[in-house]
Amino acid sequence: MENFKSGVDALFIMTGAIMVLAMHAGFAFLELGTVRKKNQVNALVKILIDFAVSTIAYFFIGYSIAYGLNFFSSAEVLAQKSGFELVKFFFLLTFAAAIPAIISGGIAERAKFNPQLIATFILVGFVYPLFEGMVWNQQFGFQAWLKELTGEEFHDFAGSVVVHAVGGWIALPAIILLGARHGRYTKDGRISAHPPSSIPFLALGAWVLAVGWFGFNVMSAQTVDKLSGLVAMNSLMAMVGGTLVAWAAGKNDPGFSYNGPLAGLVAVCAGSDLMHPMGALIVGGMAGGLFVVMFTMVQNRWKIDDVLGVWPLHGLCGALGGIAAGVFGQKALGGLGGVSFTAQLIGTVAGVAFAAISGLIVYGILKAVLGLRMSQEDEFDGADLAIHKITSSPDRESSW
Repeated sequence: MENFKSGVDALFIMTGAIMVLAMHAGFAFLELGTVRKKNQVNALVKILIDFAVSTIAYFFIGYSIAYGLNFFSSAEVLAQKSGFELVKFFFLLTFAAAIPAIISGGIAERAKFNPQLIATFILVGFVYPLFEGMVWNQQFGFQAWLKELTGEEFHDFAGSVVVHAVGGWIALPAIILLGARHGRYTKDGRISAHPPSSIPFLALGAWVLAVGWFGFNVMSAQTVDKLSGLVAMNSLMAMVGGTLVAWAAGKNDPGFSYNGPLAGLVAVCAGSDLMHPMGALIVGGMAGGLFVVMFTMVQNRWKIDDVLGVWPLHGLCGALGGIAAGVFGQKALGGLGGVSFTAQLIGTVAGVAFAAISGLIVYGILKAVLGLRMSQEDEFDGADLAIHKITSSPDRESSW
């Protein structure tokens, strides 16, 4: 019976890992559809290579930092319990690899390729696992200190803060250090729209992300006996709330309509196992509205060229989700309880500060040593031709 449970648990978490792996296709197509046509190939290649680099960094370094485990034992040892520890690594890797995938959308169209791969290795190998271990593996006494201070630990069931807020707040310094795309903002105050190259691909990316998110959230239980249909229902309601509010606030703009569900899903991750579905609907709606307002503010008033809006979507909506878990998770609002607003606030602020400082250090050093930005000529030609020597849809075949 124990062997059967191990096998079922391994299958359960492997299914989640595959669903979250598919989300990286969503990241790729969301970016491909949002950037201009001359940068579509770059979006596809970047997400794939980032994932491969993330795997190496997390396998050899990051997982050990976060959980104190490594894979230097014999295959016979690793295969015990149906290889549960191996597929658990696979599952958690897909979360870790979301960090560079998030950053990718913010720095699109003007970032050099190789310095970003170096950043990916550092972030997934060393930076992200530190905070992951603090929250999800009781490291450095952070959770114990919070429990003593507030009566509860910081609760982040599926990574509103650990993954999304951290990714979004690491991205912000990188975006600012890179500067806006050439021609995006003129000296006389005008703004060039740089519209998405493909709404269908943008929509496809959002749909793939939304479907995979149910593996991201539900399978965060990690074992079948902890499976909760409440997580699935809350994810659904937050997705719908984010969609409707972003659609209304965005005045039927398809980019806002399709980022709305993602905003809702980002925000519900932390408390998806605690909230009442009506609470999740409200949190999702708040996140959808927050994304529309802050994306517009960032782009038009502050003139920060965050191409996919990853700071509002992941950074701000992730932080909202971390704090909201401390409100809508309370029994008074229909939740399951066992969560403290103060602990959620402190944990969220800690994640934001850690990510922003880490992003500034990593990208600041890379900018000083290697440079982060493509040349103006390469940026004008587009990353597809400048880096990959081919466009997404070549106009003609080579003549021989």
